[in-house]
Amino acid sequence: MNTQITATPKLFIGIDIHKRSWKIHCSTDLFSGKSFSMAPDPELLRKYVDKHFAGHEVNVVYEAGCCGYHAHRCFEGYGWRSMVVNPADVHRKGRELHAKTDMIDAQLLSRELKDGRLDSIHVPGKEREQLRSLFRRRNDLVKDYRRIKSYIKMQLLYFGIKEPEEFDNDHWSHKYRKWLDDLVFGYPTAKATLESRMRFFRFVDQELRDVSTQLRRYCKVHYKKDYMLLRSIPGIGGIVACGILCELGDLRRFNSVKHLAGYVGLAPGVHQSGSNYRTLGITPRAHRLIRSYFVEAAWQAIRADPVMQAYYRKHHGKNVKSIIIKVARKLLSRTLAVIKTETPYVIGVLE
Repeated sequence: MNTQITATPKLFIGIDIHKRSWKIHCSTDLFSGKSFSMAPDPELLRKYVDKHFAGHEVNVVYEAGCCGYHAHRCFEGYGWRSMVVNPADVHRKGRELHAKTDMIDAQLLSRELKDGRLDSIHVPGKEREQLRSLFRRRNDLVKDYRRIKSYIKMQLLYFGIKEPEEFDNDHWSHKYRKWLDDLVFGYPTAKATLESRMRFFRFVDQELRDVSTQLRRYCKVHYKKDYMLLRSIPGIGGIVACGILCELGDLRRFNSVKHLAGYVGLAPGVHQSGSNYRTLGITPRAHRLIRSYFVEAAWQAIRADPVMQAYYRKHHGKNVKSIIIKVARKLLSRTLAVIKTETPYVIGVLE
């Protein structure tokens, strides 16, 4: 009796990616396979697979990290099925909980891929990914801006220099900056320190303005429709709208508000055992940058939108942090609604 192979043999590759080397574990649908190291080059892996596993259906997975999505795009270009996973989603058991090496991680990824227990994260397109890098650069500049302002205030406090009452606030007007420039110290070294910090402050201030302008201009030109829809919502300004477009991408890919809230991190944690049911506050698993932007936008929405203000007052008396999270969740719902319906928000109409 003649026998023929009717099923395509499958190859499952788990990769622990690092800058200098890759730890790889290859297994097939029949055998557990082998582990080895190689240079961090997708083309070398393709040649290895063509030589040793010709005719196999190739599935490959690695964890998201500092190396980005270049390898993923190369693998898909070879016709392979590629996945990039969140490290927190990879199930560990037994000794894997207490022993961690790069090779064990590669074996673990290969096994989980073979068993079908992995879900890929959303991989943005190149254009959206590079736009996101500009938004994150702006966020880094915001941190530098706050830090240098704190350093300057700290120097004044340390040397016992009291600020005029009109300048004792967070707004650094041109008058306040001139007052700092004109300060006189007993010795030139302290003045040199302040001048150096003021030069850095002015550099960061200008850089932050330039990057913010570039970001808004790009979104207005290339994502004008979605940008203007988002800007129609009270509380969502230009930078928040850019952040949503950069970090979340096209909101139409989310099936529901629950799906989007889980991704952003504005969903409650839940613990249930028998009849005992309790919520644990917002989930620690979140897109922390965008969640913080939505919380900040929620405070602005309360001031600008009477409907939001009434919603806030309805819960007045409870924990303020809990209330603002509720408002942020409602704002998130509006955000998805205006994009899905492609209808600008009108106060008191769209809920």
